[in-house]
Amino acid sequence: MKLVRFIKSGSINLGLLTVKGIIDIDGYQLERGKKTFGNTNISLDDAVLINEIAAIASNDSQYVLNEHDCQFASAVYNPPKIICIGLNYRRHAIESGMEIPTVPVVFSKFNNTLCNYMEDIPLGDVGNEFDYEVELGVVIGKRCQKVKASDALQYVLGYCVANDLSCRDLQFRSSQWLMGKSLDKFLPLGKFILTKDELINPQNLHLICYVNGECRQNSNTADMIFTVAEIIEDLSKHFTLEPGDLILTGTPEGVVFGKKEKVWLKPKDVVTVEIETLGFITSKMV
Repeated sequence: MKLVRFIKSGSINLGLLTVKGIIDIDGYQLERGKKTFGNTNISLDDAVLINEIAAIASNDSQYVLNEHDCQFASAVYNPPKIICIGLNYRRHAIESGMEIPTVPVVFSKFNNTLCNYMEDIPLGDVGNEFDYEVELGVVIGKRCQKVKASDALQYVLGYCVANDLSCRDLQFRSSQWLMGKSLDKFLPLGKFILTKDELINPQNLHLICYVNGECRQNSNTADMIFTVAEIIEDLSKHFTLEPGDLILTGTPEGVVFGKKEKVWLKPKDVVTVEIETLGFITSKMV
């Protein structure tokens, strides 16, 4: 399933992206006075119910919307935690002049970084060194604690494409990276969350990033130092993961920070990040 969130009459609705169009799951549920999902963090149990609802609602044209008529919100709604993994691609660690990590490098972003799909990104006036980072996003679907890597993917709801925008001068003004990572709208996500049943192996996905049409990043998740499963194992040893938690799994080489000649993002630049099977997100810097 491709889970989407879209804005309808001022509210966030959950839908499914299909070849027919957007199946309005919440519209169907509201008409019947039943549970809606647009403003909730979806669990694996919810996903089963959503699939059942979609099978019924798709037969009624009033619940099948034209994709081009929909304004899409962030694919992930109000995650309890946004957890980021730094330096998780070998060649990116090398280009950054840093040692290959022996344990996952963990930091965080806040929910203020989320924005509507294809929304412009304000660079603001508190930093100067703005950078792009194509990343595989992982959405947790079941509460987990102290899970083994061999079992970890069972707790995943699905995957999405993400751009972990960064402001490097703020990021490195102290030993904590948070300031450079949590500016408003600095986490645009792809249109949908692809549920895990449709993406069996997250460790062989092509990632690419374009700036103004020029390819800047071109890699594969096979270059990850720590796999998605290993990341979940490590995180869940230290704190409980909940449905809706969003994990950003790191970026490959090719970021501005790793280049000799550093041409940082500026207003009017257009950045597109794309991951195989997960779609893309295009963002204009303003």
